[in-house]
Amino acid sequence: MLKGVDKLLTGDILKALCDMGHGDELVIADANFPAEEVARRLIRVPGIDGVRMTQAVMSVFPLDTYVRTPACVMDLTEGDKAKGMQEPVLWPMYARCVGADLGKIERYEFYERTRRAFLVIQTGEERQYGNLLLTKGVVL
Repeated sequence: MLKGVDKLLTGDILKALCDMGHGDELVIADANFPAEEVARRLIRVPGIDGVRMTQAVMSVFPLDTYVRTPACVMDLTEGDKAKGMQEPVLWPMYARCVGADLGKIERYEFYERTRRAFLVIQTGEERQYGNLLLTKGVVL
């Protein structure tokens, strides 16, 4: 145990976050995300929802200030938009956690970005469209 460090940030997660460099990407994925298929490095936290994991990560993770959208979600598919699906309830919660507006990435582009991401943390989040991509900044 460490003082002042969120209990969700295990040694493996802290090491991975620390090993990331400026511009590296982290994906906080939901329970339905094909993480095993697309992740280079995967850490699972199945009992935790995406918002709670994002809060823990953001307690130590600097967002990149040199890119337009350092925090992005997987956009609704055209099929879901055609069905009239509303903005997922998680998106405003994620925006509050990261303190920034969220960019939107098309589904298959999100998978491609995940393949190049430094780390995927797969949560137990069951709400739809619960995937978040974060770009690491620097500590000044």
